[in-house]
Amino acid sequence: MQTVAHVSISTMLDLSHKKIVVTGGSGFLGSHVLAHLRKQGATQIFVPRSKEYDLREKEVCKKLVAGQDLLIHIAAHVGGIGLNKEHPGQLFYDNASMGIHLLEEARQAGVAKMLIVGTACSYPKYCPVPFSEENLWEGYPDEVTGVYGLAKKMLLVQAQAYRQEYGFNAIYLILVNLFGPGDNFDALHGHVIPSLIMRMIEAKEKRARQFVVWGTGTATREFIYVDDAAAAIVAAAQNYDGGDPVNIGTGREISIKDMVHTLKKVIGYTGEIVWDVTKPDGQPRRVVDTSRAKQYFGFEATTSLEEGLKKTIAWYLKNIK
Repeated sequence: MQTVAHVSISTMLDLSHKKIVVTGGSGFLGSHVLAHLRKQGATQIFVPRSKEYDLREKEVCKKLVAGQDLLIHIAAHVGGIGLNKEHPGQLFYDNASMGIHLLEEARQAGVAKMLIVGTACSYPKYCPVPFSEENLWEGYPDEVTGVYGLAKKMLLVQAQAYRQEYGFNAIYLILVNLFGPGDNFDALHGHVIPSLIMRMIEAKEKRARQFVVWGTGTATREFIYVDDAAAAIVAAAQNYDGGDPVNIGTGREISIKDMVHTLKKVIGYTGEIVWDVTKPDGQPRRVVDTSRAKQYFGFEATTSLEEGLKKTIAWYLKNIK
């Protein structure tokens, strides 16, 4: 993979007088990013709602970015394994078209900086662990989530091409699995942790003797608490102006089996965990090298998995149940 414009920490960007657009700002990650932007003094933040702004439309994106200083692109059509298997075409089109139009219209409008949130689903299915940004192009992603991952990965290609040809300051972050308060608690279309939390609490309440989990449990993942991820995005927006993609994660790997048993302990479920081995595991291992984030803009995650799970479960019981 090409390495572009090796730039590390720059002068911190003062957000207090910047006009900022955050796509997906009303969503799970976006709402936490807004809180961190405000902590850093940002007051002029606009959050487009999907009902009024269809970001798949070029003219809509043109209208949105006019006169803005900073564009943070978080909006995505995203979900768990079930959604990826059901709607790969829709996921590709929605995610690629949103990013392509926003990048083009932002550079045409003279937006000073754009931050794009990518995904660890973009990494090759079989990749040296921990995943380094240099490994990004060394194979095809996992088949189940690969279409979504590739749609997001094309925005890195576009961002680097625009930097090279137009000098457009677009930066690209690669996020691992998120979890935390405000997540999508949906058994089929949600990500692994919120789906498991919802189902396991229900199993506990019904005193179910068994709890079924997809796969073998041997696959590993890395999970970052949403508030940590939001802090990383704002730190990058303020302090990083380079063309290299940057991993955002914890650098800590855990098997799905161990994560489920940690969840079982925190929730207090006493039944048996049963593994449905007829269902896919997804990518065998996933954990990223986080050294660039520390080097380029001083970010390190601080919330442990168990601490994050406790906060997430408490929020779910208070707000959803």
